[in-house]
Amino acid sequence: MSGQWADSTRRDELPADWYTVIRPYVLHRDEHRCRWREGRIICGHHANQVDHIVPGSDHRYENLQALCEHHHAIKSSREGNAARWRERAKRPPERHPGLIWP
Repeated sequence: MSGQWADSTRRDELPADWYTVIRPYVLHRDEHRCRWREGRIICGHHANQVDHIVPGSDHRYENLQALCEHHHAIKSSREGNAARWRERAKRPPERHPGLIWP
């Protein structure tokens, strides 16, 4: 197991048939080609990853796409950073010991 999955429970949330039915179907449907789109250009490199277009637990085929390892890492990193910033925004501001608060 890679370091990215070491502390994650994400794999446990996948349907039982993820590796036997869903993932192979999506890769075959997308012809093992990366569907990453930048403007009008689609990557098209060999894809070996299946990505949720809209993050979460919606495992319907319409919400899944094949991505190459490079673009899947970029997308996952962006989603993780966005989630961390959302969490940070929820925290109340910390009191600074030298400031006088009203």
